[in-house]
Amino acid sequence: MTSTPHRIVIKLGTSVLTAGTPFLNRPRLIELVRQCAHLRTQGHELIFVSSGAMAAGKEQLGFPDLPPHVPAKQMLSAVGQLKLMGLYQQFFDIYDLRVGQMLLTRADLQQRRRYLNARLTLNALLSHGIIPIINENDTVTAEEIRVGDNDNLSALVATLAEADLLILLTDTPGLFTADPRQNPTATLIPEVTAIDEQLLAQAGGSSSGLGTGGMTTKLRAAETALAGGATVIIAAGSTPDILPRLVQGENLGTRFVSHTSHPESRKRWLLAGYKAMGRITVDAGASEALTAHGKSLLPVGITAVVGDFERGDTIGIYNLAGREIARGMVRYHAADIRKIQGHHSAQIEKLLGYEYGKAVIHRNDMILL
Repeated sequence: MTSTPHRIVIKLGTSVLTAGTPFLNRPRLIELVRQCAHLRTQGHELIFVSSGAMAAGKEQLGFPDLPPHVPAKQMLSAVGQLKLMGLYQQFFDIYDLRVGQMLLTRADLQQRRRYLNARLTLNALLSHGIIPIINENDTVTAEEIRVGDNDNLSALVATLAEADLLILLTDTPGLFTADPRQNPTATLIPEVTAIDEQLLAQAGGSSSGLGTGGMTTKLRAAETALAGGATVIIAAGSTPDILPRLVQGENLGTRFVSHTSHPESRKRWLLAGYKAMGRITVDAGASEALTAHGKSLLPVGITAVVGDFERGDTIGIYNLAGREIARGMVRYHAADIRKIQGHHSAQIEKLLGYEYGKAVIHRNDMILL
């Protein structure tokens, strides 16, 4: 990677911001801000997705003994967001850089109009030289519209922003062949060409007790960002000058290189706004037709339908091994797909009494993973 200006999403995990302690580590945060200022002088556009609100809230309130209930967590986030943003504003002011806060929910990305509004706001901030600092709106978000963790949120933001690079800063140097906390012979994997079930099985969980995203979550986030056309890097936030070194292409951390270009706007929305309304399983022939030949999904290749989704809902398409291979908007209700699954398209009207086309999901309404 060269110094050509890029749009970069930087995700900061709680363990990075606290340096493994219960407190926000001001020197660590100032150092990362300094590195961002350096990148800005090179013309790069930066977007932050920052964890740490709950940790900041606990610190601000003197680490109260609270029940592990949602209202208590939302209270900590409400207090901590204010504290965290105040620190960001203070430290970026040192370098005469301006920041703006964006709080998102799954609904902001799922509904087409809200998705477009979020994209317009993000682009407006960037066009005025303002660094967006994004977090999930934890203070009011109900469970059913939560993204759930900032790893996946950062991947969705990278897709929303058409970012060139997503950097996931964590407390480990990258992805290892095994959990290095349990296996001393584990070695760092410098580059990943494909995220498969074996790789996911090697990933460990979160150990800090402060964050919500382990390595498996990061791999799932990487899958989403890669499908959106971004390169992804997992690296340690404690490494000196980690951000400029990664942007310059230095071989640090674990790099996942995207093999796709940025998909068109509507397909980016399918990726970023996805919520599992249901799923379809397809046979080997249909899987190959979709992934290798870019075909639409026809009913003859469908083996199973899960969920009670409506026409126009976005669902996941899975192969026989249980791996999601694509996402798309269906043209038929789930109950109707069950009636036509395994049949040729010419039989749709006879079986249903009507048809919305030969494909259950047209390739123009589908994005491959």
